[in-house]
Formats: sequence, C-alpha cells, structure tokens
Amino acid sequence: MKDLIENFLYYLSVERNLAKNTINSYRRDLNNYKEFLDSKKINDLSSTTRETLSDFLFWRKDKGISASSIARQLAAIKSFHRFLVRERIVKHDPTALLDSPKLWKRIPDTLSSNEVETLLSQPQIKDKYGIRDKAIMELMYATGMRVSEAVNLKLESVNMDVGFVRCFGKGGKERIVPIGKKSAVAVARYINGLRKETDKLAQSNNLFLNRFGRPLSRVWVWKMIKFYAKKAGIKKHIKPHILRHSFATHLLEGGADLRSVQEMLGHASISTTQIYTHVNKDRLKSIHKKFHPRG
Repeated sequence: MKDLIENFLYYLSVERNLAKNTINSYRRDLNNYKEFLDSKKINDLSSTTRETLSDFLFWRKDKGISASSIARQLAAIKSFHRFLVRERIVKHDPTALLDSPKLWKRIPDTLSSNEVETLLSQPQIKDKYGIRDKAIMELMYATGMRVSEAVNLKLESVNMDVGFVRCFGKGGKERIVPIGKKSAVAVARYINGLRKETDKLAQSNNLFLNRFGRPLSRVWVWKMIKFYAKKAGIKKHIKPHILRHSFATHLLEGGADLRSVQEMLGHASISTTQIYTHVNKDRLKSIHKKFHPRG
C-alpha cells in the first residue's frame, strides 16, 4: 500500500499540481488509513468495504480527532480510492456511497479594524527589523496573502510603480493584488533600507529575509504576529490566517463585491469566499437598537 500511496501523491503533484502542503496533508491522512488497515491485517485494498471505512472513522473518533479533521481524512481516502479505480488497480470503490459528515461552517477568527490598526502600529520603525516586521504585516493585511505566500514572495514580484503584487497561491496559481498606499510605504521603506543591506548576504531573491540573508519561515512569521498582538494587548487567539481573514471580512463589510474578494484571495470556488459574508455583530446590534421599537 505504501507504493500505491506514493503513486497517488505523485499524481496529485504532477497532474493536479497541488501545493506541497496539501500533498503533505494527504500523506498524513493516508498513512493513518494505512495504520488502521495494518492493525486489521487488511493487505489487499480490493477487500475493503463500507464497513471497513466506517470502522476507520469510529477509530479516529475514539482517538479524539475532531469532526472536521475526520471529514478531511475521509475526503483524502475517497480521492485515493477513486484514483485506484481509475487506474484499474482495484475494481470497486468502497467510499462511493459513503457520505461525508455534515459540518457547520465555522466563521473565521478576525480582528476588528481598530485591533488591526493597533497591531500594525506595534513594530518600531526606528529599528530596522521593526521596519521589516511592519512591512510584512502591512502587506499581508493589504493583500490578504497567506503566510506561505508572503514568505515565498520574490523581490521582483512587488511592483511599487503601479501598486500591485504578484503572488503564487495553492497549486502555483498566480494572482495580482493591489498593495494599497500604507502598505506600499512600509514595503518601500524596508526595500530601500534593510533589504538593501541584506543583499550582500542574500541567499535567495525572496523579498523578506532574516539577518543571515535566508528566507523567513512560516512559523517565524506566525510567532512574530503573535508577539506583536500580545504587545498590543489583543486577547484573541492569533492564528496564521488572521490577517487574511480580517482583510476579506473588512472588504466585504465595506461594500466590496464577493467576486472581487474571491479573486484577491485566490479562491477557486466562490463558496469558500462566502464564509466571510457573516454580519458584524456590533453592526447587527446597532441596527436592532436603531430600528426595533424596543431596541
């Protein structure tokens, strides 16, 4: 089964052009599936049944795995079995009639406009590394970039003259996003200062580098944002995508159309973008207070 998993992952990489992180998620999920089948001494995938899959799902549930993670693992297993049937490695697909669990769509964690302003004011521009940190956060909030997109952004991908940035999302999909005035100022300050200094040490053409000239990691940027959030007195749980979620939410609250936001976020499906159409609770309360006779 190990070889079949690797063949499937190769297919996802080469033919479907999925991102490396997505492929790694598939690998973890399918290795869990393999672990379960090994424990049941099932060596032939053609002998798996719906009952086998149901037992797997309960096995994961008993291990304390969340419903959303189990749903994701089931989706990976379904794709794997469809691949095996298509390649005529097995004759039947035991997942064909197996429904994925219905999940509530969770509203993403976001920061308010005031919280974002407070967060972005934390890095000290008197400090050259503070200038870099501010440039990263300003750019992420201005464009809705994922953390992975920001750390992999190339120097030549930022066009300061026209105010656009070219970034590559999941599966290498390219999109062009406006930078915004404040972000452009912060990025230009970094490029003309610390980034020029780092050129002598630079080991890549990435825009954002550490003091040794190497690209920043996703984990480092996440920890950096958490550091400044704590410094700003923000009590919310800070996740890697919180600036991206805030970008989308604030655009829609300001009246931006869903299609434009979808394009800037790089979502393949508009249904993914629709999760940001939740109504701001404070605005809802103010409308109720204003118009309800007992508000």
